[in-house]
Amino acid sequence: MVDESTKLDKVLGARTAGTLAKHRNLVTVGDLLEFWPRRYLEHTSDLSDLHVGKYVVAVAEVKTSVTRRMQKRRGEMLNVTITDGRNDVDLAFFKAWGHKDVLLPGVRAVFAGEVGMYRGRWQLTHPAYQVVEGGLGTSATDRGPIPVYLQVKGLQNWSVAECVRIVFDHLEEVPDPLPATLRSRHGLPGRLEALRGIHVPAAFPEVQRARHRMRYEEALVLQTLLAQRRARQAADRTTARTPRTGGLLAAFDARLPFELTAGQREVGRTLAEEMARDVPMNRLLQGEVGSGKTIIALRAMLAAVDAGGQAALLAPTEVLAAQHHRSITAMLGDLAEGGLLGGSEIGTRVALLTGSQPTAARRENLLQAASGDAGIVIGTHALIQEKVQFQDLALAVVDEQHRFGVEQRDALREKGTQPPHVLVMTATPIPRTVTMTVFGDMETSTLSELPRGRSPIATHVVPSERGAWVQRTWERVAEEVRSGRQAYVVCPRIGDESGSAGSAVSADDEELPTTPVTANGARSLDVQDDDEDVEPADAEGSQQGGAAAPRELASVYAVEAALRENPALAGLSMAVLHGRMAPEDKDAVMAAFNAGEIQVLVSTTVIEVGVDVPNATVMVVVDADRFGVSQLHQLRGRVGRGRHAGLCLLMTSSETEASMERLEAVAGTTDGFELARLDLQLRGTGDVLSGKQSGGGRSGRAMGRGSFRFLSLVRDEEIILEARDDATALVARDPELTTHPELAAAVADRLDAEQAAFLERG
Repeated sequence: MVDESTKLDKVLGARTAGTLAKHRNLVTVGDLLEFWPRRYLEHTSDLSDLHVGKYVVAVAEVKTSVTRRMQKRRGEMLNVTITDGRNDVDLAFFKAWGHKDVLLPGVRAVFAGEVGMYRGRWQLTHPAYQVVEGGLGTSATDRGPIPVYLQVKGLQNWSVAECVRIVFDHLEEVPDPLPATLRSRHGLPGRLEALRGIHVPAAFPEVQRARHRMRYEEALVLQTLLAQRRARQAADRTTARTPRTGGLLAAFDARLPFELTAGQREVGRTLAEEMARDVPMNRLLQGEVGSGKTIIALRAMLAAVDAGGQAALLAPTEVLAAQHHRSITAMLGDLAEGGLLGGSEIGTRVALLTGSQPTAARRENLLQAASGDAGIVIGTHALIQEKVQFQDLALAVVDEQHRFGVEQRDALREKGTQPPHVLVMTATPIPRTVTMTVFGDMETSTLSELPRGRSPIATHVVPSERGAWVQRTWERVAEEVRSGRQAYVVCPRIGDESGSAGSAVSADDEELPTTPVTANGARSLDVQDDDEDVEPADAEGSQQGGAAAPRELASVYAVEAALRENPALAGLSMAVLHGRMAPEDKDAVMAAFNAGEIQVLVSTTVIEVGVDVPNATVMVVVDADRFGVSQLHQLRGRVGRGRHAGLCLLMTSSETEASMERLEAVAGTTDGFELARLDLQLRGTGDVLSGKQSGGGRSGRAMGRGSFRFLSLVRDEEIILEARDDATALVARDPELTTHPELAAAVADRLDAEQAAFLERG
């Protein structure tokens, strides 16, 4: 009996199975069936889109075939020209024997090889080929589209296709996780029929129908898993937290020097209602940069303190944690001095815990958290260490949640004697499809309007090769500063204090080593439109030739040294800031910048989130092409926070079309949700359950179990929404899926050990 768990060596033999395992991590029958073709060939391929180094698989007709004796070696050489009817490609065989009697004019075949150039013409040297004898397929009886797989070193494309055919010959049936009622309602084929439609289709419509079914299956399995988690959370119980009349929250609201927006008031009411229930709140709050999330979180924390509990705020960096501590303490005034001389009688304390605090200060803050004297405790990952204890943790707030690993968020939840209410915040707008999949176990609130007092931000791209533009950039910075305002200059690397970029280290210098970083230096939820018609940029089949050496990126110290030498900036006070500085030095720099003593701050992305200096009006991002779309939007949000308009200048040395399109897109809109959708198209797929959110390609199991195998978060919103509704209804009727054992098995198989632990801990 052969099923999806059967090892391939039992079906294909050790040699072929070993090649598939070594180069594509395909070990079982199920792995091979999930190794989807990237595209399909019709009767004749298009030979117009070629470049040197491209691995091409194409159906073409032999146009000419000529043998000639070689001048510098013995034997005959065969020169063949193939055509798609419009474009020609030459083939060169340095041994004509075995080929000259097969590749005759008029013969149609599938050719595979690496593209080269010889005497100004495209050429394949000794390509592999297989003659098409009766139709489009690899045998006379198959007339369907020819599947094209990612290249497997050591096997030709038709060999991979033959492996799949052999598997189908031995496979009688496969378990189908889709309940029959759902298959009937949505008009979906069975699983085995769909897999055949993907690998050995009779026609292209069959491919589309099969793919739709497999994408729905993947969406349903994931949404069922999340629906079960929501159901388990709804069964948990905690202490309802209702603020007392005349308490901290009321006193704080009475002192607010501005009016909350309608959106802030609405979200505040929602949080109050959910915290007043005995079911733990589990809510995601997303909003534009500067939309006022911190005020909402602070009001929720004060409500928790009013109800007799404590609140913890987890921040990703020491700079941001210190910023939160300063701003919250300043906003509360004497309300943050409970028990101190001159403090409010109804006040509490706000403690700060970071990994680099002096021992005495750390001991004092730990005591305040454990005793309950500190109603609000703010910290970095140091907050979740085992020795940190709370008297009664009522509310856990996670700021910039995507900067944390799953274990860190879970560790904070476990600090409560019973499940705390949880509020997760992000200033990176999240498209709907990501919200439904990555945060499908959470309720979501969105702030789309900006508070009064926020000024517009103009953004422009500055090509570095235009020297006059670059100089005008620094002159513009000087004009803003001499008008009494301040500026940020953001660099992708740190460098060393000598000003040399040669020994630069990465600017991804925040304290959390688990921060996911993509190839373009950006952090965010990484998802991708897996367009199956795009030729894979793979290690074995990638574009080669002409690759430029990586350029040296701008570093903080080198840029600061250069700016001091620039006549336009003469006399201005400057300083550097990065995450590898000593905490007291970082605090001193930020305090001086806040006070206006520093006019130009040259920094890494450590100022990306949370830093609020209303007097800062201009930002220059050097080597802006090295940052992601969402990260540039976050950085830009540091200016325009006061009464003066903001200006963001994106400086780039890149000449690639893709980089310029990204930067122009950022310059063209301040709509974070529009930019998030663009980011969604540009990113690699992340692991939505384990928190591994870095990018990646797509090729079945070759990607790993955590990533999406078939689903596209760009294209498949309707499928995801249908699956979410269906899964919610299924779990409501049958929480443990006892009447759907195949679906239950698929859900269990979707989890590896790390993901299972994540879901169980919640």
